[in-house]
Amino acid sequence: MELRDFFPEIEPYRTTHLKVSDRHTIYVEEVGNPEGVPILFLHGGPGGGLSPTYRRFFDPRHYRVVLFDQRGAGRSTPHAELRENTTWDLVRDIEKIREDLGIRRWIVFGGSWGSTLGLSYAVTHPERVLGLILRGIFLCRKLEIDWFYQEGASYVFPDAWEKYLAPIPEGERGDLVSAYYRRLTGDNEEERLRCAIAWSKWEASTMYLIPNEASIREHEEPKAALALARIECHYFKHGTFFETGNYLLETVHRIRHIPGVIIHGRYDLVCPIRNAWDLHRAWPEAEFSIVPNAGHAGMEPGIRTRLIEATEDFKRIKARD
Repeated sequence: MELRDFFPEIEPYRTTHLKVSDRHTIYVEEVGNPEGVPILFLHGGPGGGLSPTYRRFFDPRHYRVVLFDQRGAGRSTPHAELRENTTWDLVRDIEKIREDLGIRRWIVFGGSWGSTLGLSYAVTHPERVLGLILRGIFLCRKLEIDWFYQEGASYVFPDAWEKYLAPIPEGERGDLVSAYYRRLTGDNEEERLRCAIAWSKWEASTMYLIPNEASIREHEEPKAALALARIECHYFKHGTFFETGNYLLETVHRIRHIPGVIIHGRYDLVCPIRNAWDLHRAWPEAEFSIVPNAGHAGMEPGIRTRLIEATEDFKRIKARD
């Protein structure tokens, strides 16, 4: 595989703060070609927020790229807020953004939790989706949550796992998501922050095939860690607010006519490749690409290359009515 580099750094040509409820206002930015094919970027987490690097997966001459901080994350307000923050609130927010920008249909691009949200949006509004580019598939089934936050990935990263366990007393370790949820939503500010950093650092320690120390340090930043840990734990504690435990695979038939690309690292410990395989079997029409020598992070060279190749290939899709 010939590795592809990111497109050059770019600044937004438009930013806005869109009020989506009495409580929440979300940050939205646009980069690239205002007359180009619309493509929506969905960040991870939930609660992860945007990075300037995310703008660089897309040819700015061709695409009108829309990016936003989801409720409680990044520059959206209120920060780390859990009220009125569900998968379906975010799906409605995406529609509000689309309507506010006057976009009829767009391509949807998302990784990790962004793949979850992208699928959730697409099965709800298939008529609005021109195509899907999904990476690091996360279907939010209980077995996936248990693998990463209870038992599974712990056998591969016992050193990092020990630090994740540290804030939780032994007697509460039988249900770590619930134990963290009590503390992340509790009144003890010091304990809340300590748990947020431990939760966030565990995720960062396992994202790359070879642990990335710079990413780990970034995940220790208190404000970012608090949003990520609180919002993720809130979603996982409540079954991601899906009607059933296998919701996305049960509804994927609604989008099988839409062009799709599924990209997954062979050695992804955060979202094991079985997730992508199950989606591939339920949606065989989508192109399926396993990236060797890669873990979970979209920034890893092999995954970055495949994502950019996908955005280049999707130039064949026009913003037709």
